[in-house]
Amino acid sequence: MARVRVITDSACDLPEELVREFGIDVVSLSIRFGDEEFLDRVELSPHEFWSRCATSKVLPETAAPPPGAFVEVYQRARDAGFDAAVVITLSAALSATNQSAALAAAQVPDFDVRVIDSKAVSMALGLMVLDAAEAARDGADADQLVGRLAELEQRVGICGTLDTLEHLVKGGRVGGAKALIGQVLSIKPLLALKDGVVAEAGRARTRARALAAVGDVVRAQGPLERLAVAHGDAPDVAEVIELARSIPSRHPLIVTDVGPVVGTHGGPRIVAFCWITAARAPLHS
Repeated sequence: MARVRVITDSACDLPEELVREFGIDVVSLSIRFGDEEFLDRVELSPHEFWSRCATSKVLPETAAPPPGAFVEVYQRARDAGFDAAVVITLSAALSATNQSAALAAAQVPDFDVRVIDSKAVSMALGLMVLDAAEAARDGADADQLVGRLAELEQRVGICGTLDTLEHLVKGGRVGGAKALIGQVLSIKPLLALKDGVVAEAGRARTRARALAAVGDVVRAQGPLERLAVAHGDAPDVAEVIELARSIPSRHPLIVTDVGPVVGTHGGPRIVAFCWITAARAPLHS
């Protein structure tokens, strides 16, 4: 039976207990507050990140891991006797992390490393990683996992809403004019990923309406295989979870914290619903 190590980066927002349960290696991006730099989830937890955001005079910034960070993880998997590694990164359109992972793979020529651009982020990425890790645990080889991930890419989705546009604007992820209109009118934007980049999926005048609209978007995707909610220190998380529990999914709902990578650009109180739709049965002639 093939032994394949599943590797991802810290933008996946996977709960630590699932990372440990499935033996997933997570390579950390870096978070900077002015002159201070931290390794995501190693030197800075989500709770510590949101606490800093509340008091910091400067907005945080992110940086992709250097290739050497991936090289170390590849070598560790090789030396532990794994046959291959499948590396699933956040969208290459949003970060240089995928490029770094690919450069690192070329530096370990004696080990089979497959680098995949998820075209996703947060728990949309996390759910793909979790699915691959379950398949790897059940004996899938690298080729099978790569094929599975290509198919999952067509079924994964994310839709969320922001409570503030400040982080997104200053991070350069949307145009300033559109953001200014949103701030003036107190509009809560609905955001999704399209072809690996952030796209507007709608607008609402209040947070309650925005969350209800996100719920409608997710419910319309059904039936769902997996569903997760990621939030950034949201005070209304109980209501968000209640909304998520009203949406059927084959696997149990996962609730997790938005970590520093996604939180840097989404800002406090961000809420994201992430899902994988159920596979459709093949048509018979």
